[in-house]
Amino acid sequence: MLNIGFLKGKVDLKCPISPDLIKKYQSISLNILAEKGINEAAFFATGRYEGVEMVDRMEVVKKSDILFCSENISNEELSNIKETAHFISLLEPYNNKEVEGQMQAYPFKTFSMDMIPRTSLAQSMDVLSSMASVAGYKAVLKAADLLPRYLPMMITAAGSIKPSKVLVIGAGVAGLQAIATARRLGAMVEAFDVRSASKEEVESLGAKFVEVEGAADDKGAGGYAVQQSEDFLKRQQAEVQKRASNADIIITTAQLRGRPAPKLILKETVNNMKPGSVIIDLASSTGGNCEVTEDQKTIQVNGVTIVGNSALANEMIQDASNLLSNNIFNFVNIMVKDGALHYDSENEILVKSKL
Repeated sequence: MLNIGFLKGKVDLKCPISPDLIKKYQSISLNILAEKGINEAAFFATGRYEGVEMVDRMEVVKKSDILFCSENISNEELSNIKETAHFISLLEPYNNKEVEGQMQAYPFKTFSMDMIPRTSLAQSMDVLSSMASVAGYKAVLKAADLLPRYLPMMITAAGSIKPSKVLVIGAGVAGLQAIATARRLGAMVEAFDVRSASKEEVESLGAKFVEVEGAADDKGAGGYAVQQSEDFLKRQQAEVQKRASNADIIITTAQLRGRPAPKLILKETVNNMKPGSVIIDLASSTGGNCEVTEDQKTIQVNGVTIVGNSALANEMIQDASNLLSNNIFNFVNIMVKDGALHYDSENEILVKSKL
């Protein structure tokens, strides 16, 4: 029987093996090894891990035929992985150019789940979309918590309160979840996206789609924004500034794979916003969509609160762990056949995610 092993991340503390997946792994003839304490940060009870061998980290590394860790591991640990094993991680090779060469120096096969194509066939394994959905939801809740105003319209004996205005920049998975959440909370929502195809999705959620003519639209970009012309960016920034001056909350989600995030909210725009307004920048890890964003920090500029956090999904760690665990299982399921490791060189999902 093959062993599948799960290691704790040192920064990413999500649990990659939720209790609900144990029987599923057993059903495809996999024995489960996990690093001791892997479940604790996600608040999964240890008593629910019957059938899982909770062992020391290096034992997981040495015994696993399939090994998962959400981050890269040490050179010592990499050198102890079985030659015939499959190592699965999220290595961001589009941002870290050296990692592919590093992994090719080892005999085992390496797969990076953030390289899985964002297609209908791979949807159940698309960890980026899963985490983006959680982040979009959490972004609205965090903004609502920081905003010194209501989101919905309120009619009280003391007077009426107008609904807050939310501007969402980027209508991908995170943006659409943010739109839906803000609408459920009663806010008025506007959304930008360079992809005209997203207009219908935005409007179906009850938001207004703000269109800037002349965008480069690349349907093969895998859910990411594409590089735009200088002329388009200037017109987009002008439209954003106009809308931002009336917004109570701005949520930005636009990222370019392998490139810095486009600067869509200038410092001048922030200075023109109403005091008390909130910006949640989900693109902060790649430079941010807001010119003054600081990654992993919450700052105030001219009375406007700016939150730079691309890992908001980690603040809803239990559900994020459940989704991550499902993504991993669905990915592993296509590389195991009749209880043995099977690399299908014609499977697009495996080929495109392999380093």
